[in-house]
Amino acid sequence: MVLTDETLDSVLMGDKPVMILISNGDGLRGDFVNAFKKAAGDERNMIFAQIDPATNPKAAARFDAGSKPLLIGWYCGETLVRRSRPWGSDVPLAVEQMQNRIAEINPAAVEAEPEEQPEQVVVDSKPVIVTDQTFQKEVIDYPLPVLVDFWAEWCGPCRMVAPILDKLAKEFAGKIRIAKVNVDENPGLSATFRIQSIPTLMMVKNRTIVFSQPGALPEHALRDLIQQLIKLEVPAPQPQNAKN
Repeated sequence: MVLTDETLDSVLMGDKPVMILISNGDGLRGDFVNAFKKAAGDERNMIFAQIDPATNPKAAARFDAGSKPLLIGWYCGETLVRRSRPWGSDVPLAVEQMQNRIAEINPAAVEAEPEEQPEQVVVDSKPVIVTDQTFQKEVIDYPLPVLVDFWAEWCGPCRMVAPILDKLAKEFAGKIRIAKVNVDENPGLSATFRIQSIPTLMMVKNRTIVFSQPGALPEHALRDLIQQLIKLEVPAPQPQNAKN
């Protein structure tokens, strides 16, 4: 959930605990981003939100937030957790601390287990960050075709391709997923797929790599690739029979 100065109070005054990331995205550690997303998916009784302090000065002042990322855990009118420049390991600890404090304040809030909801395919309207640890689930096992962008912060051509991929992710939302792998932060994937030049684009469908090519492509070429990927018939791989 993205919050603003105008919507912040409505969330803070609700009956659910809230984990708020106060940051414009700069300076966020990759391990924290992944841990925050995972916790948001796992903790259904807790709201996870982000607010940009640069465009929401009232919220920044309320939590005395500076230029560094700040993680706030809030419940029943008080701050239960405060972590400046959080690491990925801070997230589960913050969640546990929140849950323990909530149990003290309102034991009834943690007695009932949430109803199990059927798993649904997430429709992405923007590229998804993928790591060594999440590649299998978010790319190989993902039910929709996936276009993977191997990139790095220092790569000029990567920065040229990035806004095009943002646009195409929104245009083809629900038909494909666009995933981004930072090669500097994920050496395992770089080695596995022998990424020697970036950007490198890889396409995966039905657990099968159907395309891999280095180089920055223009928008029309990327759109054509995506359309071909959607139409491409790739039979699902069959499990091999065990030999006697």
